Amino acid sequence: MSFVKDWFDIAGYVVEAAGVLTILVGALLATGWFLVRLKRMSKLDAYREFRSDVGRSILLGLEFLIAGDIIRTVTVTQTLESVGVLVVIVLIRLFLTVTLELEIEGRWPWQRVEIRQ
Repeated sequence: MSFVKDWFDIAGYVVEAAGVLTILVGALLATGWFLVRLKRMSKLDAYREFRSDVGRSILLGLEFLIAGDIIRTVTVTQTLESVGVLVVIVLIRLFLTVTLELEIEGRWPWQRVEIRQ
């Protein structure tokens, strides 16, 4: 059984590493796109697009990080303390996700988008 727990522990760390890489690569790509957009758009519009792109990469990275935490907590460390820590981490990351979504989209995640025809 220890062998299986070791694999899940490694899987959790791999998923978390994917989250960190997602944020890093997203930020680098957003920076490159920002530099290209500076030549085509106004500085303010390019900056807004840059912030939106970086925010999206952070949101996606946070999803991976949460998934890695859940994998490791549920399968490896099954103590009440580790579950409590997981709850706190998920709540903090949920707060970050909601505030980033509000910043990027200008609306709450649960608000519907009106489709214009």
